[in-house]
Amino acid sequence: MHGEADVQDTVDRAAALAPGIVDGCDHAGVTIITRDGEIQTQTASDEIHRQVEDLQHALREGPCFDALWTTETVRSPDLAADERWPRWAPRAVRELGTASMVCYQLFVTEKSLGSMNLYSRRRHAFDDDAMDAGAHLAANVAVALAASQESEQLHSALATRTTIGQAEGILMERFDVSADRAFAILRRVSQDSNVKLRDVAARLVQTRRTPGR
Repeated sequence: MHGEADVQDTVDRAAALAPGIVDGCDHAGVTIITRDGEIQTQTASDEIHRQVEDLQHALREGPCFDALWTTETVRSPDLAADERWPRWAPRAVRELGTASMVCYQLFVTEKSLGSMNLYSRRRHAFDDDAMDAGAHLAANVAVALAASQESEQLHSALATRTTIGQAEGILMERFDVSADRAFAILRRVSQDSNVKLRDVAARLVQTRRTPGR
């Protein structure tokens, strides 16, 4: 997982690995908190898992929500008898055949990144050994996910800096101004038009039209 190229590849790999690593696991996936604070299912091993997660999102209750915000590990040996999620659990059992589950909070520091969610068609599917295996997998997923996010952020920052540099170069050549002056022009256009600086620069690079004209 640590060698995957980006966040999506990392979580896809985790979902694919989980059923083979954790005894009793039939469905696996990862839910993440986006930079905007939204909760979304980033990957699912199959359609059943996605429906289980979608139902939690629709009802705004369920074990993955608890794992995201309050509890590092959420376990239910028998969902049919679990009263913690009165709307979600009965439907997950009756409509989707989910009998037991365990969710692990994914974090590296105090900041939660998401949760790894494992479900089984059998009651009491996750024994202590399975729980330990899941915890080790979740720890590696958290580290790989954090590294992937940092790599994507760095790549995005470098791409933005390159675009701004290209826009500065166009203005420097066109108006015979210094780099500092070219950047000041871009910043002024950004402020006056209420458009992000990187978007102003990208538009100039793409169209070759002078900002403000």
